[in-house]
Amino acid sequence: MGVVIFLFSYLGNWLDDNHPSTKVYYVKILVMVGVVLALYNVIRQVNEINKK
Repeated sequence: MGVVIFLFSYLGNWLDDNHPSTKVYYVKILVMVGVVLALYNVIRQVNEINKK
C-alpha cells in the first residue's frame, strides 16, 4: 500500500518539477489516485480472504 502511494507521489513530484508553468498540482492529484488504488487493492484482497 505504501509503495503504491510513494510511486504516485514520486511521479507527481517529477511532473511538477518538469512542468512548472502549469497551474495543476500533479502531486496532490496523483497522491489521491494512489490512495484510492491502494485502498481498493486492500479491500479486494480482504474480500478474497473472507471468501475462503
